[in-house]
Amino acid sequence: MRLTRRALIGTAALAPLGFSAVARAMEPDLSALSPITGGARPIGALERRARLSRAQSLMKAAGIGAVLIEPGASLVYFTGVRWGRSERLTAAVLPVEGDPLIVTPFFEEPSVRETLGITADVRVWQEHEDPLALVAGWLRERRLAGRRIGIEETARYFAVDGLARALGDARLIVSANPVVRGCRMIKTPAEIALMQAASDVTMAAYRWTHPRIDAGMSPRDIAAMMSAATVKLGGEVAFNLILLGEASAYPHGTRKPQRVTPGEVVLMDCGAVVHDYESDISRTFVHGTPTPEQRKVWGEMRRGQDVALAAARIGAPAGSVDDAVRAYYASLGYGPDYKLPGLSHRTGHGIGMDGHEPINLVRGESTPLAPGMCFSNEPGIYLPGKFGIRLEDCFHMTGTGPKWFSQPARSIDDPVG
Repeated sequence: MRLTRRALIGTAALAPLGFSAVARAMEPDLSALSPITGGARPIGALERRARLSRAQSLMKAAGIGAVLIEPGASLVYFTGVRWGRSERLTAAVLPVEGDPLIVTPFFEEPSVRETLGITADVRVWQEHEDPLALVAGWLRERRLAGRRIGIEETARYFAVDGLARALGDARLIVSANPVVRGCRMIKTPAEIALMQAASDVTMAAYRWTHPRIDAGMSPRDIAAMMSAATVKLGGEVAFNLILLGEASAYPHGTRKPQRVTPGEVVLMDCGAVVHDYESDISRTFVHGTPTPEQRKVWGEMRRGQDVALAAARIGAPAGSVDDAVRAYYASLGYGPDYKLPGLSHRTGHGIGMDGHEPINLVRGESTPLAPGMCFSNEPGIYLPGKFGIRLEDCFHMTGTGPKWFSQPARSIDDPVG
């Protein structure tokens, strides 16, 4: 999803603008802002050791001997290693007991070690060698080659197929979801604190950007202001999706030229990153005076967020949150189901190190809600050919129920507080 949003932002049409609007977007005065993330603490070695211990307990329960993880958020989560994917395999193998394996090309080892945050057995392979054979050999050394090997769900086929061939038995290859999801879906207090910091950055950036939006600005101009504010506040930019006028009726927008026009909707969907953890917050308002229809739909959508939060109870199936929202919208004459005008997408998604993580608040999702789970709450209402309203705030489940990371918008006239 984030890539889709970024692609839309990158191809936003540049409408003719007045000099003042361009100058404000390109060189904003950020003197009123200062970093607010100084107290945020990155994940340390103790937390990563606890993650490995948790993963090993889940492996034992699932009958899995080891888990293979390629570069990405899960590799950072368990090992701290920050690396990109290429045809040259760098990966981690988490064993059911003992220290993990890091496998990487010989010439990449010094760079890989720069971010390694755990004790691990680092083994290298030369350009003419098969890294999956190296992994299989290590598993045999650890007497794990005859046990089931879990594969993190984003791993590429060549790695999965290569390991199966090296082990000589494809039946040993299984999903690592019970282990990886079992860890990453339940956030610890340290993770919750970083997500709160990211949310605080995004809301502060909204409060700074909102009053500076002028008629004639393009989506790119507004995104530039949000990005500048996010960085000045101490965050990294995750994404900024800006939809203007009719484009707001389509959840991820359109390539048609857009500019801020009095009386039309401005939909902003923005996120920040603080020490690897993301925020995802949307605000919708009108530049100028809203029409009665815009006010009505905004209020109905805002109420939809409250319906979703009320349904998010400990032990309830995640899909029941989506069911509650759709029942409410149907009572207003929207839908039914995904039919437009109405809600054409799920009510929410999981969030953490990735902007979109398992599981989702979507029909049929039976996973019970549990403390530590984090979700977006964004049951938008879209009227094709007219406009859309999407308000999005994330929440985390506590022992007594859901708690907001960001407080929902007060009104269409005061969308950022």
